[in-house]
Formats: sequence, C-alpha cells, structure tokens
Amino acid sequence: MFPRLHIVTDALDVVRGAIGHGPVVIQVRVKSGDRDAYQLTVAALALCRAAGDALCLVDDRVGVALAAGADGVHVGADDLPVEAARRVLGPAAILGATCRNPSSARAAVAGGASYLGVGPVFATISKVGLPPPIGVDGLAAVVDAVPGTPVIAIAGITVARVAELPGHGVAAISAIAADPAGATVKFLGALAARGGVA
Repeated sequence: MFPRLHIVTDALDVVRGAIGHGPVVIQVRVKSGDRDAYQLTVAALALCRAAGDALCLVDDRVGVALAAGADGVHVGADDLPVEAARRVLGPAAILGATCRNPSSARAAVAGGASYLGVGPVFATISKVGLPPPIGVDGLAAVVDAVPGTPVIAIAGITVARVAELPGHGVAAISAIAADPAGATVKFLGALAARGGVA
C-alpha cells in the first residue's frame, strides 16, 4: 500500500530518524543546486532501500530523480507540468502533483499523477508565498473529486490534526524536524488510529 506519511526534508539526519518505524515516503526538497540535491537523494535512497518500507521521491527535479534512481518525483504548480513529467519519468515511476481544488486535481490525475499533495490545508511557516489555506472542507472537496487516487494533506499538519483530515495521508516538514523518530512514530500511530485510506 502507498505510504500514508510523507516526510519532506533536506536533512539526512531527518531521514535516518524517520525510517524504520513503518512505511513512509521521504521527499527530498533541496533549495540549492542540483549537485546538492543529487548527493542527498543518493544518500537518502540508500537508507530507504535498507529500511525496506520507505520510498524516496525528489521534489521538483525530474533530472535529479532519474539520475539518482529515486522512486519518483513530486511536482508543484510552478514546476514541470504533470503530463511532461510523466513522459520523462515513464509509466512506472511515482509522480505526485500539488493541487488545491477539484478541477486541478482531476487534471493532474488525467495527466498521469500517481497521488496528489493537496493544500495548503492550514497556515504554515515551512514555505513562503503560499496561497491562502483551503481548510478541511477544501481538502474534502478534492478527495471527493478523485476517488481512488491517494490524497496527501500538506501544510500546517500536526499529529493532533490527523484525526480531522480526510484523504489517504499527510505530509509533514516542521512537525518532524525536531524529533524525527518520535514524531514519525506519533504520526503513524495517529494515522492508524484514524483508520481508512479513502
């Protein structure tokens, strides 16, 4: 089953702490150059492979993902279009797309997205320049629009909020960074307690 917890990071220490507790997706997001992104992805991928239940994706950079042999890519609204990324990656790779409403979600799925990162659900300080939060109702509207496609809630996600969120799972950045192992265990526990993957 596709992991329900996605951890977005630029730190190998976070990867080390987050894996080994249950299935997760590690999404490598590096703001510096491709070389740094490639080196971190190669290192993270090795840890994910050793864990056996962790996938490694690269944020934005299709070329880096291909060069490193990552499991796939997540593209945002300003990145390569979903259709183009799918052509480059081929049919087998995981391809995530950021969406915030039902129409963009349906378009992304039609273009070849494997899953959707939907938000910002809540306000967050992890990324600047984001549009206004869509809230739980906005997230639910997207979930309803793309039945069968995993929807991952992003932005402002905490363990305490997991129970109120519809969709397949959640993505976390700042909520994981301070205590990767402990926070991962808590998130996985909250997702399991919530039940369902709709």
